[in-house]
Amino acid sequence: MTPARSGPSPAVTVVGIGADGWEGLPGTSRTALRDAEVLIGGARQLDLLPPECAGERVTWPSPLRPAVPGLLTAHTGRRIAVLASGDPMFYGIGRALTEELGELRVLPHPSSVSHAAARLGWPVEDVEVVTLVGRPTARLAAALHDGRRLLVLSADATTPAEVAALLRDRGFGPSRLRVLEQLGGAKERTTDEVTADDWAHPSGDPLNIVAVECRRAPDALRLGAVPGLPDDAYEHDGQLTKRHVRAATLGALAPAPGELLWDIGGGSGSIAIEWMRTHPSCRAVSVERDPARAERITRNADRLGVPGLRVVTGAAPAVLAELPPPAAVFIGGGLTAPGLLDACWDALPAGGRLVANTVTLESEALLADAYRRRGGELVRLAVAHAVPVGGFTGWRQAMPVTQWAAQKTLDPRDPRPGADR
Repeated sequence: MTPARSGPSPAVTVVGIGADGWEGLPGTSRTALRDAEVLIGGARQLDLLPPECAGERVTWPSPLRPAVPGLLTAHTGRRIAVLASGDPMFYGIGRALTEELGELRVLPHPSSVSHAAARLGWPVEDVEVVTLVGRPTARLAAALHDGRRLLVLSADATTPAEVAALLRDRGFGPSRLRVLEQLGGAKERTTDEVTADDWAHPSGDPLNIVAVECRRAPDALRLGAVPGLPDDAYEHDGQLTKRHVRAATLGALAPAPGELLWDIGGGSGSIAIEWMRTHPSCRAVSVERDPARAERITRNADRLGVPGLRVVTGAAPAVLAELPPPAAVFIGGGLTAPGLLDACWDALPAGGRLVANTVTLESEALLADAYRRRGGELVRLAVAHAVPVGGFTGWRQAMPVTQWAAQKTLDPRDPRPGADR
């Protein structure tokens, strides 16, 4: 979170307003808007106010986020009211203002999600909300599960068609869609239900939300909600952490919301991608020295719903100094690069985790030495697959994977396994 601004802060009230405009506001919100000396908001929102709101009207510039500090500073000492669509603290301007000021007064209005759930008869707690406002449509892919209900916050009038196209491309063409426009206002409208496969609606009102009831096509690859996606989910050239080892690796990495992973020797990006799929706030940087593989990682991330994955093309450890500090590090390749293992360990904070996999004797010796010096766990993962043997069935053993996993302790003097000693 950005530190609160120093010095005197302006008196700021954030007022949520819906498509019903002034008539839909409670008395407290109306009073705040009448009393404001400065009214800040989008042009559409400011146009909803009557003349009795006599404060100076200021339209947000674009891009909005970088303009917030300057606008607040320009009106220091004046009573400021900021207009926001619906609930300001739900994907709204309230977050940016809170990060800038530390605290402020918020007068919310029902969000478009609340309105949509009420119209559809969907319990809000059973619905997943995905915003595409200022974000790529590809991020919707991570939320696609058969039978799941989604409410998609649209960027503009073109978003519904983009959502339908993505559903078709990801094997969810049978999903049922409805578009709800101008929720809560006099021009409110809901389109007829139609499948993504049959989508033919023209662009409508830019103020809309898309309701999706997910239905997977019978021939589409099933992607679960936990690590260990099918290998066929990835485009790869053989450099891929295979499904069962991948699941064990993510278990050792133990992703938690908001954490950042370094994925060293990204290959096809599977570890970083499945780390990010565990929670929308998880972040990852995949380091890959081969440009063709780096481009492949980006394509895989886009296809599997985590387009925010950052891909760095370069060799570790040289490029690591430029990266933000990680909560966890996975090394899937390049272990024999001089200084790599120590550089990754040194970059971790107390409580950080490091997991490294290898199939070569040379790298295995490095992991055995790290285990001796730093503790943790050293395991060998062996997977065999049933294959035809003549008219019978036998086992085909994959190359065993040696894995070292360790966590820095809070106290470097702690002699327990994983201590930073």
